[in-house]
Amino acid sequence: MKRSWLLWLLLVTCAWAQETETIRIGSKAFPESWVLGEAAVQLARSSGAEVEYTKSLGATEIIYSALKQGSIDVYPEYTGTIRQVFLKQLPDATDADALEILARDRLGMSYSLGFTDSYALAVPKRVQGPESVSDLLKYPDLRYAMNQEFVGREDGWKGLSEKYGLKPKRFSEMQHELCYAAVRANQADVINVYTTDAQIEKLGLRLLKDDKNYFSRYDCVWLYRADLPQRCPKAWAALQQLVGRVSEEQMRLANAKMVIDQASDKQAAEFLLQQCLPARKGEVSESRGKAGFDYAVVLKQTGEHLRLVAISLSLAVLVGIPLGILASRSPSTARVTLSAVGLLQTIPSLALLAFMIPVTGTGYRPAVVALFVYSILPIVRNTYTGLTTLPGNLSEAAHALGMPPMAQLWRIRLPMASPSILAGIKTSSVINVGTATLAALVGAGGLGQSILQGISLLDNQMIFQGAIPAALLALLAQAFWDGIEKWIVPRGLRI
Repeated sequence: MKRSWLLWLLLVTCAWAQETETIRIGSKAFPESWVLGEAAVQLARSSGAEVEYTKSLGATEIIYSALKQGSIDVYPEYTGTIRQVFLKQLPDATDADALEILARDRLGMSYSLGFTDSYALAVPKRVQGPESVSDLLKYPDLRYAMNQEFVGREDGWKGLSEKYGLKPKRFSEMQHELCYAAVRANQADVINVYTTDAQIEKLGLRLLKDDKNYFSRYDCVWLYRADLPQRCPKAWAALQQLVGRVSEEQMRLANAKMVIDQASDKQAAEFLLQQCLPARKGEVSESRGKAGFDYAVVLKQTGEHLRLVAISLSLAVLVGIPLGILASRSPSTARVTLSAVGLLQTIPSLALLAFMIPVTGTGYRPAVVALFVYSILPIVRNTYTGLTTLPGNLSEAAHALGMPPMAQLWRIRLPMASPSILAGIKTSSVINVGTATLAALVGAGGLGQSILQGISLLDNQMIFQGAIPAALLALLAQAFWDGIEKWIVPRGLRI
């Protein structure tokens, strides 16, 4: 009887597990993607699916790698980006061409959600004269500010400047939302925008006519793993409700809810769904602006930050000290070891995160690897320095007393080098705390989430919500290792 009951429970559990769909949704690191990502989350949950949502997956290449690797199943993308960045096709490539090439990577692309969010150049009202991009040639002293992704893309600034012959005297690259801040502060005259940006109307910007038809269409679509419709049919059907339903005006208003009215991405997504899907009218709660620090969010992000720092720093200590000891054995070993860890330190952090996603997926794993790489150099170098700068008479005395090499290392050399080793660990911990803010770009959480969202929304309060706890953690890390130093370093060697 008991076995029958257990068998029945097992069958019910298995049947429930099979019926429950789990869909992994991602979004890029800008407001419109957050709104669409959250809208996808709400639609999928309304179908009864379990949802794993990874927000702010950094640059385009990072989120695309996460999709191919399988860390996410679907995210909002734009056809122009798919052709130019992923498929390396010409701007006039058709959707059929894109679908064929995506299929090779077991990916698919939905029909358009209904709106186009293309690139454009814009100028504020104070800049009189230019009405088209060609007109900019008549005003060579204008100050240009473009976001980094636009500058680096083939269908961005490079091709645009060649087609129109633009050679500005004053040109700067910065994060997209900071371009708007530069215009508002009268530090830039020409910026690139997305045509559904809420700031265009807020700042009274004038879009310049693309009189040579350079910019291609950027229709918003769902980019997804090819097995998603079969694996999660209910969730996929729910996402399909938005296809062909979202107008540019509705998307711009939803963006404004978040960027201008300071509603949350959840509230902005609810607003968008209410506007686009009549069946959802009346389900939306009234949007309210943010008020004060969100202490629950700060505590959660601080815990995630501490987890990243603790794991990566522990690994760096466990690996770095033995490598430093190894490097102290001979000059040739020192050159190889120090050069190797120094070379790792030169890899750009964002590039390292992107490289790791195909191997480790998104989340804390690529972040831990990157933080480990950036933490190990000071520990190795200071261990090596501490062990190779000991007074020679100490080694001679230990050798004369007949102490074996391991006893000399543990009883004399490491205790004498401990101040230098601890100094390296202190340096690594401070670097680690600061660099861990980039972990938000691969979905690892941490205090970088608030900083990233604050920059995107030009919200200083949200930036401080992440930056102040991060600075305090760095000070606490310094104080923690000062306490450890009193316990580990011999009294006579303390400074």
